[in-house]
Amino acid sequence: MTAITYAPFRRAACLVGFALLAGCTSSQTTSSITKDSVKTNTASIESAKQVYTYTATDRECLKRAMYFESKRSSKDGFMAVGSVVMNRLTSGAYPETICGVVSQEKQFAPGVMTRVMKEETAPELNAAADAILRGERNPEVKEAMFFHQDGLKFPYDNMHYVTVAGGNAFYEKRDDEGDLQTPAPKPADEYILAFAPHLAASPSMVAVNDVGATATQAEGDDLVLPLDAPVPIQRPQPASMSATGQMALAQPEVWSLRPAGK
Repeated sequence: MTAITYAPFRRAACLVGFALLAGCTSSQTTSSITKDSVKTNTASIESAKQVYTYTATDRECLKRAMYFESKRSSKDGFMAVGSVVMNRLTSGAYPETICGVVSQEKQFAPGVMTRVMKEETAPELNAAADAILRGERNPEVKEAMFFHQDGLKFPYDNMHYVTVAGGNAFYEKRDDEGDLQTPAPKPADEYILAFAPHLAASPSMVAVNDVGATATQAEGDDLVLPLDAPVPIQRPQPASMSATGQMALAQPEVWSLRPAGK
């Protein structure tokens, strides 16, 4: 009889206990998420990104690749070539600077580093170069690091075409199972590009400037490098590209923009 009398009170006490427990759990969870902790976590994620530096001369090299490797008919075509340059830069299989990538032997158009550009024929060139350095990409290029003139046909079955832009057909090299046969480039939001004017006097940059001076004398035209370059909101980060391991290219032609078989 007594048990029956107090049963409703016991049930009520249990319900109150569960309610209090739930209230404590909810309070602990929300109070632990503060604005400061969110900022700290975000900063940690940002600091973990690799940083790639570029100079005004690197910007010039980027423009040169975009200019000489497209029909100069649209910003879209410029952006596609620029995206390939950045894919190569961040893949770890190519040089660690934009100029190093563009000037690599037998990779881009002949004379890409020495021929005179007539920028009045490419009004969108500067805007496209600045967009690339800010982190924008031609999304259709995806992970492609190769292209050739549109309309050409090749017998290789590892050429996975992704888009056509600026008179070029862009492709990734993939095996029969669809896996990349090259080191994957970093997505644009996973690294940081930082303008570094203090690196302009490095040996690689001096070499590029020397080539530019030779071109000026040969063509009888002035080759003027920009004195400043945009600092992107976010961009790549190598400080430690070599530390992560560079892929040695025993046969550079395998990585050429020209099609190569398996």
